[in-house]
Amino acid sequence: MIVNISFFYSKDLIIKNQINLKKAFQFISTRKLVDLTHSFAPGIPHWPGFPDEKREILYWYDEGVGTLGTGPFAEQFTLVGQWGTHVDAPAHLYKGLRTIDRITLDEMILPLVVIDIHEEVKNDPDYSLQLNKVHQWEEEHGKIQEGAFVALRTDWYKRWPDPDAMANKDEDGIPHYPGWGLEALKYLYEVRNITASGHETTDTDPGISVYVDNFTCERYILSRNCYQVEMLKGLDKVPETGAIIIVGFPKPLRGSGFPARVFAIKP
Repeated sequence: MIVNISFFYSKDLIIKNQINLKKAFQFISTRKLVDLTHSFAPGIPHWPGFPDEKREILYWYDEGVGTLGTGPFAEQFTLVGQWGTHVDAPAHLYKGLRTIDRITLDEMILPLVVIDIHEEVKNDPDYSLQLNKVHQWEEEHGKIQEGAFVALRTDWYKRWPDPDAMANKDEDGIPHYPGWGLEALKYLYEVRNITASGHETTDTDPGISVYVDNFTCERYILSRNCYQVEMLKGLDKVPETGAIIIVGFPKPLRGSGFPARVFAIKP
């Protein structure tokens, strides 16, 4: 009689994996979850080149409200993909690079690194992340993990949902808000090999750069076929290291980006 030992071995592994996943869920369920996502609606801060969101109630419980009549509450949303807290796919700026439906599942659950520059921003709203600040972070917390999601904390999200406060324009109409620095980004993506990055402002680059159509930092990230998340919130409520970020979003075929639901699992 020949016994298929591999069958029993495989079954044993499956049982072990089920137990491990159960333990993982039990552990995660006791952790605190932090919402890093703004609710979106018409009138929220957005890139001025985009039209505002439009909403239409198609069906409502009572008569006289829904444009198509009564029934289960249903709405039609008309908005650009880059709306509210959202994901920018590489194809947003580069023809032939990945669209949002090609971002893989393993890129959506990542170790979270938060680099805090909110004190620098208090003194200089035009501040951009410098490489020495990243080195300082690593001296304090250790080497940034390969494959991480790096988020830039500026506390700018506290100005939401006031478009004027987010833009922070001076008397000449020039916006003043913080952003990434190219040298720091190159170190994170090319030396530390991070997977993605995100920030609380409406743009990757600081406002004074965006004003003159200089999107160098955003172009750099997306040119690497990596994605980014814009207009995060609540980064002051998660630790600088040790948390996990979940970046969830719909899957429009060949989409350039889409509003996301992003949250962190605290250690």
